[in-house]
Order: sequence, then structure tokens, then C-alpha cells
Amino acid sequence: MPVPLSPTTAQERIQSLDLLRGIAVLGILLMNVQSLSMPGAAYLNPTAYGNLEGMNYWVWVLSHLFADQKFMTLFSVLFGAGMLLVSDRMEQKSQSPLTFHLKRNFWLLIIGLVHAYLIWYGDILVVYALCSFLVFWVRNKSPRTLVVIGLLVLSIPTLINLFFSVSLQFMPPDVVEELELGWHPSPEMIAEELAAVTGSLAAQIAHNAQAALEMHTFVFVVLFLWRASGLMVIGMALYKWDILTASRSTSFYRKGMLLGFSIGIPLTVFGIVQNFHAGWSMDYSLFTGASFNYWGSLAQSFGYLCAVMLFSKSAAAAGIKRRLAAIGQMALTNYIAQSIIGVFIFYGLGLGLFGQVDRTTQVCITLGIWMLQYIWSKPWLDSFRFGPLEWVWRSLTYGKAQPMKKS
Repeated sequence: MPVPLSPTTAQERIQSLDLLRGIAVLGILLMNVQSLSMPGAAYLNPTAYGNLEGMNYWVWVLSHLFADQKFMTLFSVLFGAGMLLVSDRMEQKSQSPLTFHLKRNFWLLIIGLVHAYLIWYGDILVVYALCSFLVFWVRNKSPRTLVVIGLLVLSIPTLINLFFSVSLQFMPPDVVEELELGWHPSPEMIAEELAAVTGSLAAQIAHNAQAALEMHTFVFVVLFLWRASGLMVIGMALYKWDILTASRSTSFYRKGMLLGFSIGIPLTVFGIVQNFHAGWSMDYSLFTGASFNYWGSLAQSFGYLCAVMLFSKSAAAAGIKRRLAAIGQMALTNYIAQSIIGVFIFYGLGLGLFGQVDRTTQVCITLGIWMLQYIWSKPWLDSFRFGPLEWVWRSLTYGKAQPMKKS
């Protein structure tokens, strides 16, 4: 007889997953704050806008080396593992994992669309929800097969970049000019973006919606579909191998951390050197130059993962681990809260500081938001079963309001 559906209880949660998710959602802000505070081109091309000297230079280098794509990789891996975890629990309760999966990710898609089009275009939830509808069907494959599938899917953006790099010389001049302006916008384009983001609410929403639509069409097809899906599949394999549950030996995680860092960090550093040597030119840095961090991040993220599993297994800093795990348990709320705080600071409906905050100050703002979320997440969960948006998501998924306050 099927067991009635109910959300995961506190006793059923896996601390290592919550801990890794908490660290990932904090780390993501190191990069997202750049898109929230500066013209979009500056995210990929650090020379497109703003001062890149002194501390600002080192902030960019260090954030690119230690954060860019690394924490989003962890978040994507965890999403894939979470899909498998939820599916397994549905099967244990003799419930249809497919039905529950579709309902759960349909509502995540709706939440993501509201976030992307009304708050901030850099949303990743829409991408995850869309990819989940495809990735779900390979969940029963063996871990080795999942890793092979994941790596093959991850290779597709590299092949696309190679195609564009080779064919660039044969493209019509107007297409090349458009790519160049997207990579290094003219002063007029920068001024237009600044005016839109700091202007009226209607102008902000229109700009945000246009950027979000580009993310969910062209960028999704050439990058996000393959990267997110491939990482989710690999996340399933890592979960099946018990790597994400801190169940492997300390020696395993130490070796994994050393291997990940020894491959990932040199590869990313090499990419940084090559891109500066090429002068951050569109024809190199947008395509070939982006590949070093793309693949270096995969290895480096595995190093981070192993380091967090070592931290989870240790007896040290139990209070810190509980607070970080609470951030991860409320990852959806904290993720969107970061966007809301960022929009208030940088957009016209708030303080309107878009384009006025250098990279060094962005890090200070990030640290402030981290501290807020570190302070508030655990006390909230001491009184309530879920974060506010987790409650909304679960209530929509289960078709009824879930009990919120702890007895």
C-alpha cells in the first residue's frame, strides 16, 4: 500500500548535502554580485567595464580562480543528486517518482520564471527545472555510465565554441560586429543599460525580461542545457557512489581534494594568463579562452566537494557546520533573497548603485549578505520546519499547505 506523501523530515536529512549546498549557495553570490551590480558584459569580459587595477584586478583574478563556475558546478551536482534522492524515497513509499518529479519541478519552473522576469535575469532555477525533465530518464543507469554520459554532454559547449571559433572568419561582418559589441559594448550601449537598470520600474522590468529571454533561448541552447544537464548526471553518479554523503574514507577525500586542485587550479590559471595575453579579444576569449576555466572548474569543484566532505566528517566546528547546513536547507530562500537584496542595493527601485560599485566593494557587500544569512538561517529553522520559499514550493508540490511551525 502506498505511504502518504510528506516532505523530508529533519531526521531524514543528510547533513553533508545540506552543508555542501549551504557553502555552494554562499559561493554563488561571489559571481552573481558582479551581474547584479555591473553591465552584463563585465561578467565574462573584465575589461568591458569598470576599473581593473590594483585591488580590483586581484579581486577579479581571485574570484575567477576560486569562484567562477565552481560553486554553480557544486549546485548543479547537488541538484542531480537531489533528484535521485527524492526519486528513491518516492519508490520506497510505493509512489510514482515520475509524477512527483514532474509536479516538483513544474513549480520550481514557475518560481524560477517569477524570479528571472520580475526580480533578476541571472536566475538558474528555470534552467534546472527544464534540464530536470530530460535528466530524470537516465537516473537508473550505473554510476560509470552516468559519468560517461555526463562528460559527453558537458563536452558539447566546447564543441560549439570550437565551431564558432573556426567559423568566425566566414561569418557576415554584421554578425561579427554584433558579437564584438556584446563582448565589449560601446559607451552608448553602456549608458543605455545603466539608464534602464536605474530608471523606472517599467524600464527595469523590460530590461530584465529581455536579458532573461536571451538566457532562456540562445544561451540555454549553446551552454546551460548541456552544462547543467551534464553536471546533474554526474551528481547522480557521485550520490550512487556515496561520495556526497561523506561515507567514503578520509583518505579517499584527501586524495580527491589533491587531485581536483592539482588539475583544476593550474588549468584555470593558464586560462587567465592566456586571456590577458590575448588582450581579452572577442575572437579568442569568448571561445577558446573560456574553455580552460570551463574544464578547470569541473576538477576544482571536485576538490571543493572532497574538502567539504572532510569538514563534514570531522568533529571540529560543530556549531559552524550546523549554521552552514541551515543555509543549505534553506537554499531556495537564501538564493532568491540574495537577488532581492542585490536588486534593492543596485537597481533603481532601491539605492540605484548599479555601475557605481567597484569589484572590491562588491566583495564587501557579499560578505555582509553572507553574514546576514549565516545569522538568520539557523534561528529560523529552530522555529520553523522550512524556509519561507521552501514552504511555498513544498505546499504547491503536495497540493496543500504544509505545517510550518515546529511543535
